[in-house]
Amino acid sequence: MKLFSQALCLSVAAFAFNAQAANPSQIEAQARKLWHDNIETGYQHLNEQTREFAQRAERWCAGHTAEGRKEVEQAWQEAFLAWQAVRFVDFGPVEANNRAWQFQFWPDSKNLIARKARYLLSADQAPAPSTIEDAGVAAQGFPMAEYLLFDEKFNNSDRALPAERSCRVLSLLAGHISSNTDKLLNDWQAFEEPYLSNDQYRDASVRAGMNALEILEERRLAQPMGLRGTGKRSVYTADAWRSSKSLATVQASLEGLKQYFLPSLLQLLRNSDQPELADRIEAQFEEVLENFPALDTPMAPLLANDHEFARLQGLWVDVSQLTTLVNDQAAVAIGVVRGFNSSDGD
Repeated sequence: MKLFSQALCLSVAAFAFNAQAANPSQIEAQARKLWHDNIETGYQHLNEQTREFAQRAERWCAGHTAEGRKEVEQAWQEAFLAWQAVRFVDFGPVEANNRAWQFQFWPDSKNLIARKARYLLSADQAPAPSTIEDAGVAAQGFPMAEYLLFDEKFNNSDRALPAERSCRVLSLLAGHISSNTDKLLNDWQAFEEPYLSNDQYRDASVRAGMNALEILEERRLAQPMGLRGTGKRSVYTADAWRSSKSLATVQASLEGLKQYFLPSLLQLLRNSDQPELADRIEAQFEEVLENFPALDTPMAPLLANDHEFARLQGLWVDVSQLTTLVNDQAAVAIGVVRGFNSSDGD
């Protein structure tokens, strides 16, 4: 009888636990907690990589070795890809002071970055922290550093790195980016209580992933491929074209979505009336990422050659299918209404 009573108690406890776990508000609270923790992990990684970039830029500009330049370029790349992984977050602290635009001014249809670089490098006053702070978002982020490190025309000029003024601007710029990630991480950690206590951030988090996938499909892939806009293939509408890292950034964004966004979405879906969608979306993420590392290559040659272009088309089709699954089917299943995308375009 005692064993039966113990078994009954265990059964009741298990039922109570399952009922609690099935409570929609509890599930959504758990999903938001996981989102907050995962995004914090992404911001921590970004913070570490930007600090490394700033340190290497400062060290190289003091020594000017060929090996040092390669280290700076690699540090820029690692920091920029860390940003791509959390680029989907378009709400909360990243909105303060146009931080997202400070990290990456894109699209840049008017080549404002090159114009800002010419201004910074020709101004009468010596570069100082205020030079970067007052120059506007086009001069404050990763694309400006990319211009200084990788722009072909600039690097064939008399101002090419490691010219003193150019190096000073690069060091200040890297320091500005690193300082911004310090603030972003601290603010995100402080944002935990309002994020977890406000139900609206469930939808904001889902929409962030939806927006990121749509921008990835329509702006970062379809437009340079000539499938949107002018209908002409042009690598200059892609991001990171100067460093030939356009596709590397696509991969980093997809991996970031998989690591920092997807787990909470799957949790919500598996407790919806369409739980099978979770497995389909998870499988589609894997299929999209299978396009890499074969596509770890500059985009320009793929756009110029019809045979190679087919590889890009395969990636675009896979991304389009993923976008449809998340934006059209998953969003409906968990009751998220698509809102205005403030991060799309200029």
